[in-house]
Amino acid sequence: MVLMLACAACLVLALSASGDPCLIISEINADNPRLDTTEFVELYHTGGQRASLDGYTLVFYNGNGNVAYKVLDLKGHSTDDRGFFLVGSVDMLPKPAILLPPNTVQNGPDAIVLYHTSAARYSEKMNVTAVGMVDAVVYMTRRTGGAELLAEILTPGEQAFVEDETTLEGDESIERCLLSEDRWGFQVSSPSPGQRNNCTPPAAAATIPYINELKLGGGQVEGFVELTEAPGPLVLVVWDGKLDRVSVVMDVDVDSSRNGLISVNIDRNYMKGDESGAVAVYAGRAADFPVHSPLSQTQPLDAFVFAGPGNKPSANLTETLIPGRQPYQLSNSLREGGFHLSRCGVATWARDPGIFWEAPQTPGQPNQCPWPKICPHSLVIPGGTDSAPHLPPWGNSDFLINELNTDTPGAAEDGEYIELWHPSGRRVSLQGIWILLFSAHNNQPYREISLSGHFTTSRGYFLLGSDRLVPAPSLRLPPNTIQNGPDAVALYRSPFGPPSATQRGIPTRGLLDAVVYRQRGSDVEAQELSKALTPGQLPLLEDPDVLPGDESLSRCRGLYPYDLSAFSVAPPTPLRENSCPRPPPAPKDVLISEVASSLWTNHSQQRAFVELRGPPLTDLRGLVLSVFDQERSGTVIALPLTGSIDPDGFYVVGNVSTADQSIPEGSTVPARGAVVLCYDLFSICRAGAALTNSSLRDVLVFSESQQLLSSLSASRGRQVIPALRSVEDGPVSLSRCSCCEARSPSSWTSSSPTPHGANVCPSSAYSSQIDLCLRPQAKDWPEQSGDCSSVIHGRRVAEVADYLEQKCHCGISALYLRGANFSCVSGWLRVSGNIHALSDHQKALIVQTSHMNHSSTRGDACSSPTTGLYTSTASALGLQIGLFVAVLVLLGLGAALFTYLYRRRRPLDYYTMELNEHAEGLSDL
Repeated sequence: MVLMLACAACLVLALSASGDPCLIISEINADNPRLDTTEFVELYHTGGQRASLDGYTLVFYNGNGNVAYKVLDLKGHSTDDRGFFLVGSVDMLPKPAILLPPNTVQNGPDAIVLYHTSAARYSEKMNVTAVGMVDAVVYMTRRTGGAELLAEILTPGEQAFVEDETTLEGDESIERCLLSEDRWGFQVSSPSPGQRNNCTPPAAAATIPYINELKLGGGQVEGFVELTEAPGPLVLVVWDGKLDRVSVVMDVDVDSSRNGLISVNIDRNYMKGDESGAVAVYAGRAADFPVHSPLSQTQPLDAFVFAGPGNKPSANLTETLIPGRQPYQLSNSLREGGFHLSRCGVATWARDPGIFWEAPQTPGQPNQCPWPKICPHSLVIPGGTDSAPHLPPWGNSDFLINELNTDTPGAAEDGEYIELWHPSGRRVSLQGIWILLFSAHNNQPYREISLSGHFTTSRGYFLLGSDRLVPAPSLRLPPNTIQNGPDAVALYRSPFGPPSATQRGIPTRGLLDAVVYRQRGSDVEAQELSKALTPGQLPLLEDPDVLPGDESLSRCRGLYPYDLSAFSVAPPTPLRENSCPRPPPAPKDVLISEVASSLWTNHSQQRAFVELRGPPLTDLRGLVLSVFDQERSGTVIALPLTGSIDPDGFYVVGNVSTADQSIPEGSTVPARGAVVLCYDLFSICRAGAALTNSSLRDVLVFSESQQLLSSLSASRGRQVIPALRSVEDGPVSLSRCSCCEARSPSSWTSSSPTPHGANVCPSSAYSSQIDLCLRPQAKDWPEQSGDCSSVIHGRRVAEVADYLEQKCHCGISALYLRGANFSCVSGWLRVSGNIHALSDHQKALIVQTSHMNHSSTRGDACSSPTTGLYTSTASALGLQIGLFVAVLVLLGLGAALFTYLYRRRRPLDYYTMELNEHAEGLSDL
């Protein structure tokens, strides 16, 4: 996916400060017509020059299984003098630096990832990872699909690109192109290996013209506007950026097109590069827009708004002509020939000055767009962590209010702002999103702001605030706009207009998040706003006495909407990670003791809860309880804990009547997932995959999902699944029955729920006898006589318990075998003694299990052993085949023996026998 647009050479665009050059994946051709003999992957260094590739690794992932099928260490290679590097088929031209056999690059669903860290950590058959990633492309075809997991891990918040082979005749490739400003995208175009990409602007509809090229005269030369050909009548209007009035108007001669383009010259006294203004194309006649007439509310077909140095157009002009976009900022250096701007971005949306770049003027000819210098990824995920530490890698949460500064020092109030954040941590469209500012005096919105047309930053932030705020907000407000309180800020998704237009009173339909805040002594006035927007919570106080200078209300402890407890008074950090107070020292010896899901049974008493156990009266501040759902591939609960362990050593979170803290409304413990107890910043605890030994306190995985097991690696790749048969006609929970083995699945068993009470665990009071001989199939099993208990205890005990549970399905775990004796005789495992149970009901289930009949023994060895190949399905199948063959052999031997005995008992019939001399001779011998 290559590039092809440009970073304006002398223009002060937002992307000119995007940082150092970088290496990117610029183009991929994975699917050729007929035989795949011209596949390639093109890398490009945005410095446009030779650059060493030492330290880079290119990994190809198969979407079927999400494992690596090809790994290329780029050490010793470098880009060419123009910044290109090719990996491709041997028959390709130009010749690639690294040659691949035909049909190597798979067609999709797949991914190609560029890493910059130790090459030793990447190998074929490895699972997909974001560790060390600097760039990634996830792609698929319309026929296949199925790249969701790859996209979730490598490009969260973005869907896989679809390579549509029907777009062009012949061959096509996936090419990286700039959309607008610092936003990258992909498009299908003609392959261009080793060359700049064919990133041509999309063809507009035949009936809608657009501005293709501009020249801002600078007061010394004529201005120039080039339009695409379209049916008329059309009128071109130049607007004064200060007065919002018509400066120049002229009818467009639609019959004067050249190569589908229409050129219009503008007087040198207008469209000057040291002033602000706008150019717009309308359907109509010049008579509809008299000179000096005020700004029309008629929507243009296309528009370009520009800002001279220190001379910004009015907010009214900008929002009317290019809603949700920013004016094109011109540089301070005026030129005799003026500024030549060309439409180069490939964004499909209309009226966006960000798609224009400084380029040579080419009237009547295709635009000559320069090469970009910016990088698609500003963040390299360092080795050792699977995600940026401040961003959750999962979750489909919607926009949230992240920070609020309503009261700034001084009378000017010109530092106010509202910061939004999208939990994907990526650039996301704000189409259909509204912010309403409410006054508590009448419970009505005093301002409604549409964010349609805007996008969050590449890190998920969006800032609106006072005009003089630093950094500059994406949407500017006049000073002193946001009232100090008691008031509220509410965030809505309302695609069909302002929320107040269709709802009476305080709107709640489409509400995404809300913050109700106050000044000292003003709580009562905000009661109605609190009741509607943040029910059951007191308004927040932005206390000016907490910090010297300015302060803000910052989201620090949760990502749940309308949760005021998640906010703290903290230093202002617009467009940066919030500066939250660090949690207190980690509580010691607090573990997960019991977990229950309301989805495990239909029993009326089945409730969802998580029980913690620890030293009595331990303060739990700083601990976060996170719950993951394997079906939703993400966090469903992330709850900062409050309060302390009770005098009996328990603390319960859930929807049981005795809970110390409730599960958030609308959430529950899933049927399959994981529960994690974490200590650290809230965002790290919610991420799960970024947990370290310093932050992880305990984990219980009750899921078969390998992705969940691998991301929560502290679970050692094992899980505990609730066994419903272990509890007779009642609710079920998972209970810890071994106090000192944190993070070990061998500590858990299914039992009856006992929140705020001692867990029900296997007991010798319900034990039964066991006498088994098993043949383990693991390669490291000792094939020798004698006692091997030192090897058996631990992992082998868990394997035996797993084997028994497969036969019984009644909740057996390693805990049940604490009363059993293990010995190893000639490679056979002897298990004898007592097996514990929870109750008479479970004891009966164990006893009736046919596999647990006592085996006969002779001396210390197993005779007539019961074989159990419990290490793999393949081993079990092999045993079945072997037994079947043995039965056939025994049947054959039995038939032969029967025939022999039959012939011995019955005398020969000499009267009917035919003599055969040859046979008799053989018999005599």
